[in-house]
Amino acid sequence: MSTKKTYLAGGCFWGMEDLFRGLKGVKKTQVGYTGGKNDNPTYEFHPGHAEALEIEYDPEETTFENLLDFFFRIHDPTTLNQQGNDRGDSYRSAIFYQNDEEKKVAEEFVERVNESKRWPNPVVTTLEKFEHFWMAEDYHQDYLVKNPGGYTCHFIRFGSYVQ
Repeated sequence: MSTKKTYLAGGCFWGMEDLFRGLKGVKKTQVGYTGGKNDNPTYEFHPGHAEALEIEYDPEETTFENLLDFFFRIHDPTTLNQQGNDRGDSYRSAIFYQNDEEKKVAEEFVERVNESKRWPNPVVTTLEKFEHFWMAEDYHQDYLVKNPGGYTCHFIRFGSYVQ
């Protein structure tokens, strides 16, 4: 089996990981930091980095487009640097594309979400070139499995954007 990875940010990484791990075709998830200014970021020091999710998936079971579809259903992509009670650029909505094909699919998907009018405001999700992913500290990995009553603001809001 040959897998691919994608990198998404949509608020606190705990809730995103908890929902994505159960998706068909997703083989592994890890939470971490990407898109910022320093190497080896930590929870205490990650200027400009987003709390992000690394998703390893089987492209024979799901697609990048399907992952984006789910992504836009589990967080509010119209709130700038905010999800739930979390505020700051660490909690921005972002797609970290790895190549021109992913960028094109992401651009088209943002347009689709805007055209759907499901959200009262336009999408503010940024498209950022992927550079590097740094895994978060161990206590953040599988946090909501280890702490079932832990905080999350992620939930499935709508049906699919994909026809």
